[in-house]
This record gives sequence, C-alpha cells and structure tokens, in this order.
Amino acid sequence: MSKRDNSAAVILAYLNAKNRPYSTQDVFCNLQKQHGLGKTAVVKSMELLALEGKIKEKTYGKQKIYFADQAQFKDVNDADLKGMDSQISNLNEEMQALSQSCRQLDAELKDLNNSLTTQEMTSQITRLRDECSVCRERLDKIKSVATHVTPEEKDKVLKEHNIYVKEWRKRKRLASDMMDTILEGYPKSKKEFLEEVGVETDEDYKVVVPTV
Repeated sequence: MSKRDNSAAVILAYLNAKNRPYSTQDVFCNLQKQHGLGKTAVVKSMELLALEGKIKEKTYGKQKIYFADQAQFKDVNDADLKGMDSQISNLNEEMQALSQSCRQLDAELKDLNNSLTTQEMTSQITRLRDECSVCRERLDKIKSVATHVTPEEKDKVLKEHNIYVKEWRKRKRLASDMMDTILEGYPKSKKEFLEEVGVETDEDYKVVVPTV
C-alpha cells in the first residue's frame, strides 16, 4: 500500500468511526500526532475519497466539510434512538460518578503528600522533646534561685523609675525653654550655640526619654 493509500485508509476509517462532519484542518489536527499525516496528504486524501464516493463533501462558503457516507449505516428507528439516548444518559452518569471519585482521590493524595512521613514525625517528636527538656532545665534553675524579687520591691522600683523619668522630662523642658530664650538674641544657630557652651543633648547620644 502506498503512502497516499495508507493516509486515505486511515482517514476513511476515522470518519466512519466518528460519523460526524470534519474539515480537513480538523482531521489533520486529530490524526497528525498519532499517524504523522501531513496537511497536504490529508487534503489530497480527503478530496480523493470524496471523488471516489467513499465519503461525502459539502461546501459552506469557502470551507469544505467531509463526513462518512450515511448509506453504509443501517436505518435507526425511534426505539433504537431512545435506547441510544438511555445509554448515553447512563454513560454520562457513570462518567460524573467517576469524575467525583477521581476528585476525592486527588484530594486524599494531596493530603497524604502534605502529611509527615513516619520518619519525619519521629524526628520532629525527638526535637520537641529535646526543646522541652532544655526549657524545663531553665525553669528549674530559675525556681532554684534564692533571691527572688518580691511584688513590693518591684512596685518600689517602678515608682522610683517613674519619678526619675518625670524629673528628666521636667529638666529637659526647662533647659529647652532657657535655650529658646537665649537664642532669640543670639546671632548664630542653635547648633553653634550648643557647641560654643559645650552642651550635649539626648539627641547627640540617640537617647529617648522613656514613657511612663
């Protein structure tokens, strides 16, 4: 069998099996990968099959459509059509059930892939136990210290801290007001004044007054 005859045989079998209209482009796209048919070979084979009467050809505008010769198929009565419709409906239901099952299996597979293996879980448990052991040792050391700070001592320190911070803010504000008064009649900038009198500010040392 020549290459052209082989192409024609493949296309004829395909059209008879599918029994639906196709353009030459459709047939080329559907058979090119599996059978390695070229576009030119497909066009010439389909034209030859139509010329020989083995398939039918219809022209719609500039496009030609090809389909199987319906004379080769037996007539289908209403009962046969209803049977086919019923079969199609059953197959659709079966396909939907299978699709749902596939989705569930995909979800289960994804969960399994995201889960830890037995080895990974054992390793993680060992690491957590080690961390707990270290934390327990630190806690025991803290509890064993004799010199704990009492609540009264803590309150006293906080009160003293607040007093000192308030005094700090007060003195800082007074110094700022004094400098503003002096600078009103000072011919140079504030920076030059501070350098001249040797005053160092909190900002020079990037110190921020704590909040009370």
